[in-house]
Order: sequence, then structure tokens, then C-alpha cells
Amino acid sequence: MDWGALWFLPDHLAITASSARWFLPFALPVCLYVCFTDLREMRITNQAVVLLAVIFVVIGLIALPLNVYGWRLAQMVVVLVAGFLLNAGGAIGAGDAKFMAAAAPYVAGGDARYLVAIFAANLLAAFVTHRLAKYTPLRRIAPDWKSWNMGWKFPMGLSLGGTLAIYLILGAVYGG
Repeated sequence: MDWGALWFLPDHLAITASSARWFLPFALPVCLYVCFTDLREMRITNQAVVLLAVIFVVIGLIALPLNVYGWRLAQMVVVLVAGFLLNAGGAIGAGDAKFMAAAAPYVAGGDARYLVAIFAANLLAAFVTHRLAKYTPLRRIAPDWKSWNMGWKFPMGLSLGGTLAIYLILGAVYGG
């Protein structure tokens, strides 16, 4: 099936299928944990962020050529600095900034525009789903989640973790 003609993806992503397949089984549980804890507690734990970064540092040595590995580590630093600035300006939460930095090296630079599209679609779907569940009987499944009672605040970890998970899954299937 030609997903490029059907959806926003090209014939293949810049991430290699091989590297995505190396990262996916280790990063996916962390992404799901981040989604869950941000829904439940409105926080992304430092342990999850550190674990995601450590997974990249270790598995990246196996999954990527050394020159690519180095550039991806540089991406982490750049996103961390940008995230801290955004957090200092009140635009995003500290956990969100740290998670984005830990997730940054997983993304091939050539996939930035696709990652933005995945994030936008995921953010919209997560927001609508969260708000619908908040005002329906589905809320009874987890009545004590902090995210239900935060007014207009939204658990961005749901979208951030979901975006990285979706990107790696798509990369494993459609990677170059």
C-alpha cells in the first residue's frame, strides 16, 4: 500500500527501519508509562525521562553509525536548552521539556516535518479524547486521575509519549 499517496508520509521515513526496530521495544514501555503517569498525576517523572535518555545512549551505539549517534546526542542538548527556555517563559511544563529532550535523539533530522504532523494529529486526538472521557461515564474507570480536575491544563505527556511511540512504530514499518 502506498501510504505516501494516502497519508502524509513519504515512501519512507529518514529514520532507518533497523534503528526504529532497535529502539521501539525499549522506548515504547517508557512512552506508555509517561502517558499514564501524566494522566494520573499530571507529571512526567524524572525516572522515565532519564530511562528514555539512557535507552538511547546504550541502544543508539548498536542501532546507529557513530557519526549519526553524535549528531543525535547534540539534538538532545539543543532541545533541552530550548525546552528550559520555553519552561522559563511558562510555555511548557518542566517534565514536558525534559521528555522532549530525551525523545529528541530518537528522531532523524529529515523526519522533523513528519514528526510535527504526527504530533499535531496526536495532540488533537488526545485532547478531544481526554475531554470527552472527562465528561462521560468513562471517567469512572479512573475517577482519581488528577488530569480530570485541572481546568484547562492538559497532560501533554499523553501526546508527547504517544508521538514518539507512533513515530518509532511508523519508522519500524516505513523507515528508509
